Amino acid sequence: MNKVILMGRLTADPDITRNNDGMAFSRFTLAVDRFKKGEADFITCKGFGKTAEFVEKYYKKGIKILVVGRWQTGSYTKNTGDKVYTNDCIIEQTEFCESKKADSDPSNDFVNLPDGLVEELPFA
Repeated sequence: MNKVILMGRLTADPDITRNNDGMAFSRFTLAVDRFKKGEADFITCKGFGKTAEFVEKYYKKGIKILVVGRWQTGSYTKNTGDKVYTNDCIIEQTEFCESKKADSDPSNDFVNLPDGLVEELPFA
């Protein structure tokens, strides 16, 4: 079974591109804290289609999210001939982990979604 669950913060605004057919592709890096305080892993996450459109609309640098997906490894060869290996989380489901009010009320762990948003969620 290949299942990944990550919780962390976006290190930058997501990069969104579209193919010739208009299908969206999102890519962002998620900073995930380790159990040892002060250490983190920086994991590349990729989303496609409706998930990428959701990411484009609602995710910004610094937001805390949960990602459920699968781990994918790959490789490519640079122009210099060097082989580069990649490790990515392919998003299957994603959720908010805090509200905009989290700074003022740390006991509030979930975001209040705007009316009508449920229809747009790729994982609902």
